Amino acid sequence: MQPIFTLHDFFTRSGAQVRLYHLGRRLAPCLLDELAAFEAQRQPWSMPWQGQARFACVFTIGDATEPLTWFLSLPLDEQGYLMSAPRDAFIQRLLETLGHSVATLGEESRVDNLMKDNPLAFTPSLPLQAMLHARASHDLNRPTSEHLELVENYLTDAQDTASESQWQALGLQGLADFATHHDADQAHALAKRLPALPKEVLHSLCYCLEHVELDIELIMSLRARGEKAAREADIETFCACVRAIGASQDDSVGNWYGELLDDPAACGPDLLAAIAARGWEHLEDAQRLPRYLERLAEQPSVDFTAMVRDLALIPRLRLPLLMQLRDAATHSPVGQRLANLHR
Repeated sequence: MQPIFTLHDFFTRSGAQVRLYHLGRRLAPCLLDELAAFEAQRQPWSMPWQGQARFACVFTIGDATEPLTWFLSLPLDEQGYLMSAPRDAFIQRLLETLGHSVATLGEESRVDNLMKDNPLAFTPSLPLQAMLHARASHDLNRPTSEHLELVENYLTDAQDTASESQWQALGLQGLADFATHHDADQAHALAKRLPALPKEVLHSLCYCLEHVELDIELIMSLRARGEKAAREADIETFCACVRAIGASQDDSVGNWYGELLDDPAACGPDLLAAIAARGWEHLEDAQRLPRYLERLAEQPSVDFTAMVRDLALIPRLRLPLLMQLRDAATHSPVGQRLANLHR
């Protein structure tokens, strides 16, 4: 048996059936080939979050029927590449637990116990855990949760006013299943229902929808609800709607983000954080990126350096962002922020 040096080695040589998912900026599938290239230092991590590569490993070993799930967070260097020492220590601990033999992989508890007191382990937010369960269950052809039917009825029946007081019975897992599985007809119905949803339901739903691509009607309904919240100074609902459409690639998303960035009064720290966290792809634009940096620099309470450093770890944003910083006028908000760093 060839030696195991990497996570990719472990999964491929053990015969484990594995699916990987990004859990940093967004829930998204991650190919084993991407993990291999990342561990071999051939490419940076594509969805970094706060200086880390966060992902889930959902896998079965031996004759197990139920998959195990590991939540791993690997530290990145300043260019988004793997800092290998913590990963190496985890692999060493893994091999010691297994007695240097993959023959013991059938003993699920031994492998699962690796995550206890593991410095690389992390606990995702509850909405992210629910979305991972929904997505993995879908990919593994497993049934949805028992909560889905109630959620479907509640979110798609615009005439069902009798259920308005029953929203407390909705389960987060049901909302995640709906976000993952809903079809075009259900999206249309939800778009009609959205203006009347209680904020408590809307927030949880938005934190699930932010990981999936939405159709245009639902995007526009979320925008309308978000703008209404902004007029009412309901910042939490406003930012939840901004985040909810971030994974959608329709031009309408970038257009709304652009309009928001053109309005200094709209660009508080919460909005800027929401765009960076879930809608960063819409900053890949010659007008929106410099305007975003300008608004960021104008906020005295924002840690400009930390926010810029986090965005610069995203491979597709790194070069254009660094060029914007290099070309910033001395007396511009960005230029003044940069000057302050050297005082």
